[in-house]
Amino acid sequence: MIDISPGSALLAVGLERLYEALRRLTPRDGLSLTALSTLKRLARLGPQRLSELHAAENVTQPAMTQLVARLGRDGLVARGSDPADGRAVVVSITAAGRDLVERRRVGYAAALDAVLEKLRPADREALIAALPAMERLAEATAAEGREVAEAASPAREVRQAC
Repeated sequence: MIDISPGSALLAVGLERLYEALRRLTPRDGLSLTALSTLKRLARLGPQRLSELHAAENVTQPAMTQLVARLGRDGLVARGSDPADGRAVVVSITAAGRDLVERRRVGYAAALDAVLEKLRPADREALIAALPAMERLAEATAAEGREVAEAASPAREVRQAC
């Protein structure tokens, strides 16, 4: 049984609702969330082994292989051999992939801006003030990786602490 603090339970619900709402702002251009996340990762971190990508995106290696093949056909990524291990595949983002990531980022920011304009100034300021904590949460979540996701599997019994 997993103990969950009341604050974590509230944050989980709030962040899930926010995630769902923000997903609706994402342009519908046929690019999956995993594909976009993979492109953003490559743009941010540089070339990655296929094995690193599948682990980071929490998908199977065959699924990532298929995704990289599609992104390659679309000219968004390039595949190559790892200089340290010729058997390993290294994936890098192309200029077209970078352009796509940037266009989507600008479009997303514009859509978010329109929503933020509807909020009270105090709410907008509170969101901006929370950015450093959200960044630390994102970094901590990334550092924990797959182990946390597996530990929090819906198959496990969860108990909320009172």
